[in-house]
Amino acid sequence: MKLSHLTLALVLAGVISCTRQKDDKLKELNLISAAKVAGFDPALAGDIYQSHEMGKVFEGLYEYHPTKRPYELVPALAEALPEVSADQLTYTFRIRKGVFFHDDKCFPGGKGRELKASDFVYSLKRLADPKVMSKGWWLFDGKLAGVEQWRQQASASGAADYAAAVEGIKALDDYTLQLKLLRPYPQLMYSLAMTFTVAVAKEAVDFYKDQFLNHPVGTGPFVLPEFTQSNTIVYNRNPNYREKYFPSEDPALAKQRVPFVDRIVVHVLPEAQPRWLNFNKAKVDVLELPKDNFEQALTKDLTLTEEMKQKGVNYAAEPMLDVTFYAFNHDDPLFKKNLKLRQAMSLGYDRVRSNALFYNSTALTAQGPIPPGLGGYDPTFKNPYVEYDVAKAKELLKEAGYPGGKGLPEITVQTTNNTDSRQMLEFFTKSMADIGIRIKIGANTWPELVNKVSKRQYQIYTMAWHGDYPDAENFLAILHCPNQAPGSNGANYCNPQFDELFLKASVLQDSPERTKSYQELNRMAALDVPWIFGVHRTRQYLSQGWVKNFGYTEYFQHLYQYLDVDLEKKKELSAKF
Repeated sequence: MKLSHLTLALVLAGVISCTRQKDDKLKELNLISAAKVAGFDPALAGDIYQSHEMGKVFEGLYEYHPTKRPYELVPALAEALPEVSADQLTYTFRIRKGVFFHDDKCFPGGKGRELKASDFVYSLKRLADPKVMSKGWWLFDGKLAGVEQWRQQASASGAADYAAAVEGIKALDDYTLQLKLLRPYPQLMYSLAMTFTVAVAKEAVDFYKDQFLNHPVGTGPFVLPEFTQSNTIVYNRNPNYREKYFPSEDPALAKQRVPFVDRIVVHVLPEAQPRWLNFNKAKVDVLELPKDNFEQALTKDLTLTEEMKQKGVNYAAEPMLDVTFYAFNHDDPLFKKNLKLRQAMSLGYDRVRSNALFYNSTALTAQGPIPPGLGGYDPTFKNPYVEYDVAKAKELLKEAGYPGGKGLPEITVQTTNNTDSRQMLEFFTKSMADIGIRIKIGANTWPELVNKVSKRQYQIYTMAWHGDYPDAENFLAILHCPNQAPGSNGANYCNPQFDELFLKASVLQDSPERTKSYQELNRMAALDVPWIFGVHRTRQYLSQGWVKNFGYTEYFQHLYQYLDVDLEKKKELSAKF
C-alpha cells in the first residue's frame, strides 16, 4: 500500500512514542538531530551534528558560559585560565584533580581512572597523527613546536610514536599541561573549547581500535556505553560526574549541581514535518522552527501565537554566526580560472526570493564570508556580485565563453537528501536555468556529502559554515589554501594574495589593525567569488514550557548539562497538547 505524505509523517512521528515506557519520575530530555552522526571519535568531529552529540560525553579544557553574551570562555577540565608567557608563546594549564573517565571495560576492572595532563598530550597528538586523518589538524598545523617533525616521522615510519617527547605539547606533571607555540596564536583558547580537543583515553582507543568511534569514553556529564547507527541515541546521567554547579549569579541557581536531567534521548529526524508533529504532540522538548510552520507558531511581529502561548511554549531567536554558500570546486578547470563564470552564476541567484521562501525573510544577505557580530564585519560593504541581475549575469556568461549557456556542460550540485535541501536546490536550479545554465541535483545523506567534499568528488556543493568560535578568523580560514580538503577549505580555493594577508592577520591580537585586515580579506574573498554567497541565518527555537534554562547559543555542545525539566509543570502543560 502506498503511503501519502501525511500518513508517512504520522508514522515517522509515532516512532518516538513507541520506543520505550515512560517513567513519570525520571527527568528525561527529548531532543532532535536533523542528521545521523557518523560516530564518536572527537578527532573526526567535522560537523555540527557530531559536535552536539559528543559534547554530552566528552569535555575539554574550556567551554562557553551558557548565558553570557558576548560569548565567554570558562574553565571546564582546566582549573582556571592559563598562565601565558610575555611573548605569548607558552601556555601553562592546571588540570582539575578528581576528574574520572567513564566506567568502561577498557580500564582494569571496568573502573574509569583519573584524568591526567598526559591525556591531553595524547589527545592533541592524535590530531597530528597522519593515520587518524583528523579533520581538526588545521587548528594546530604549523603552530605547535616540534609537532610537524613528529608528524613527518610518523608518516615516514608508518606509525606514530606517542611516547616520543614533543616540545610543543608536554605534561610537566600529572596536573600541569604546557603548550609551546611557534608564533602567536590568538585563537588558541577558542580551539581548546572545540570538540576536536577534548580529553580522550588512550586505553579506549587501544582497546576498541577501529570501533573506538562507537564507544565514546569521556569525562562528561552523560554516558553512552555503545553507539549504534539507529534513529535514537540514549544518554544517561554520569553517576561519577565531578562536582560542578550552574555558573550563575543567581545564588539559588549557582548551588544546583549539574547535570540536571537523568536521561537525554536524541531522535534522528531528517525531515522537518515529523519534527514539527512530534513537538506538537509533546514528544520532543526543543525544536528549531521549520520554515513551513512559521505562521503556525509566530505572528507577523515575531511573537508566539495564542495557541503556542496557551500551551506554555517558549520562543528564542538570535542571529547565527554562520554563512550559507554554494562552493565551487577550484580543482575543476571549469571554475578554477573562470572568474566570469563564477560571477555570472552568483548574479543569477535570487537571494531575496530564496530568503522569503526558505527563511521567511529573517536571514541577512551575505556580502562575504564574515557574519554580523564579529570584528571584521563591515555593514557598509556591498558585494557587487550578490545583487540579482539576470541581464548582467547573461553578459558575464557570454564573456566567460558560454553565450546563452552554449558549450557549457551540465553542472552537478551536491546537497543533502532532505526535503528542505532539495527544495532549496530546485530553486537554485531554476535561477540558473533563467540565465542558460543547466544544473543536475546530487542528493546525499549528510555523511555521504561530507565524504564527497573531503575527497573532492564534486563540482559544486551547498552547505553552511557555522563558526567554530567567535572570531572572524574562523570564517576566513576556510578559504586559506593550506586548509584544502580534507581540511576545512572544501572549495580547494587558493589565492596567494589572500593567504599572505591572512597569515599576517591571524597572529594579531584583537585590535583596529586586525579588524581592518579582516575587512580587507572579506572584500577580497567577496570579489573573487570562491563561493556563491548565500545568507547569514537567524535561528528560531521553540521549547516546551517545562524545559528550564534553555536559550539560544552557537555552542550547543556545552549547553545540555544545564537544561532541566520541571516534572510538575510537564504534567500540567502536557494535558494541553
